[in-house]
Amino acid sequence: MAVGDSPLPPLHPVAGVRLASGEAGIRRTGERDLVVLELGEATRVAATFTRNLFRAAPVRIAEAHLAAGAPRYLLINTGNANAGTGAGGESAARSNCQALATLAGCRAEQVIPFSTGVIGEPLPADRIDAALPDLLQAMTADGWAQAADAIRTTDTRPKGRSRFLALDGGTVTLTGIAKGSGMIRPDMATMLAFVATDADIPDDLLRRLLRLAVAESFNRITVDGDTSTNDACVLMATGESGVQLDPEGTDLTRFREALTLLCQELAREIVADGEGATRVVSVRVREAASVAEAERTAFTVAESPLVKTALFAGDPNWGRILAAVGRSGIADLAVEAVAIGIDDVAIAEGGCVSPHYDEAEAARRMAQESFTLDIALGRGDHQATVWTCDLSYEYIRINADYRS
Repeated sequence: MAVGDSPLPPLHPVAGVRLASGEAGIRRTGERDLVVLELGEATRVAATFTRNLFRAAPVRIAEAHLAAGAPRYLLINTGNANAGTGAGGESAARSNCQALATLAGCRAEQVIPFSTGVIGEPLPADRIDAALPDLLQAMTADGWAQAADAIRTTDTRPKGRSRFLALDGGTVTLTGIAKGSGMIRPDMATMLAFVATDADIPDDLLRRLLRLAVAESFNRITVDGDTSTNDACVLMATGESGVQLDPEGTDLTRFREALTLLCQELAREIVADGEGATRVVSVRVREAASVAEAERTAFTVAESPLVKTALFAGDPNWGRILAAVGRSGIADLAVEAVAIGIDDVAIAEGGCVSPHYDEAEAARRMAQESFTLDIALGRGDHQATVWTCDLSYEYIRINADYRS
């Protein structure tokens, strides 16, 4: 189940990046579950990782290998998170990095591992090793769509976005893929995202651009409020276009906006494909005293089980929304200043139902696949939007059956 019809659009090759995906039999036979992504030698890489303290072995190794510099390969497996696997899990991930490095002729520290799937089961490192030679022979610049499909777990569809961006210095390409459906509440969801560009971007600027984009995209979504042990978002800049981004240059703003928009599109695709989702909802909180206050309030509403089940029912039960706002941690909240609406339909104001409230119209809006919960706190001029989905019977079934 997923919201809307969202076929994978054309994904443009990025000069300096080649990919291959194949079957390693990590959890099920007959499914692609392994991706190798090759980077040109001059590529710079930035990444953000989960802030869950119970972090998977590949997350810890990826951070260490990125710190060593000069990454050449990303190794991504699905079907097994390699989390909660102790020293054996770390040994398995390091073994896979070494196996790929030996075949490719690079150092093991130049291989960055990523895993997603079931937590607590040993990673079948030998199956991954056995699949690597064929993948290295199959590398191609246009393997993005196959890779988007191969990194899925409970996702019902692959997720990717791509665009050309005309800058004063020339045209650059941005292409990204992501996976995620459940255990989604990124804090940097089971979420992985990989975005590449052929722009030439210095390391410090690359890290800053990624941090800003993630803050306004992947860190603004929630399906079920659970932060994964394996979340990661990677931004790669190959420099192959020859277009240089200068921190003081005029192209920077346009590139940052394009990168953020691409990440937001991928993030919203994750919400639309949330486990059991039937509706995608934007929770917009405005007139807050700070952005942090707006975010906290939006997440409190977006993650309320009572609100989410009302969303599934298409029931404009505004009392649940008001109650969630009231427990969002604003000590000096003036309830009479709060206003709530669905799209442009007024629901509550002054601490009670709006005199303009039309329940039939509100229910009609909530019956749509996508709408906005608009919440004004009456405290300032800051705002934030969080994207979420409803909580359906299907979410329970998927997660009850996940390991069976």
